Amino acid sequence: MPRKFFRKYLPDAAKVRSYRIVAVFGSLLHHPNLWHLNRESVAGGVAIGLFAGLVPGPLQMLTAALLAVPLHRNLPVALVTTLYTNPFTIVPLYLLAYEYGTLLLGAGGQARITRPPDLDWTQLAASVHSLVHWSLSLGKPLAVGLVALACTLAALGYFGVRLAWRAYVVLAWRARRRARREERRT
Repeated sequence: MPRKFFRKYLPDAAKVRSYRIVAVFGSLLHHPNLWHLNRESVAGGVAIGLFAGLVPGPLQMLTAALLAVPLHRNLPVALVTTLYTNPFTIVPLYLLAYEYGTLLLGAGGQARITRPPDLDWTQLAASVHSLVHWSLSLGKPLAVGLVALACTLAALGYFGVRLAWRAYVVLAWRARRRARREERRT
């Protein structure tokens, strides 16, 4: 993958560990896979971020960090990947999770679905409260669907990154081989 591109935007591991608030965690953040860009660590970070992104509430990044550190996967990638859920995408994702849960549970697990509440930016707390109440009213299909969708997205993200990384490496090898052949001809 284009490591130079990503290294421009990712924080330096030593600099992050030097912050006082991060120093509290001691040696937990010293594993090299938490910061290095390699195929396994990045694929795991994407999978963790996709999984943690569907955690309800503002706990997505905390969940991603709590999973990435003990599993030794790329921490910045896991945190950034959680950003696929935002105020514009969360309702469609939850509706998709509800439908997925209904499909997995069959007709017996279906609750009556109602229209999601509108998001009013002037009264954000009340809007978030009504969104949580709406989500809880969807019941078992939503709960099962969220877990199933999170696992599905994590698996797709993991294998997608590994496949894309492999394709990039193979194409780079072929380009180098062609360049060497051209160099020998001249």
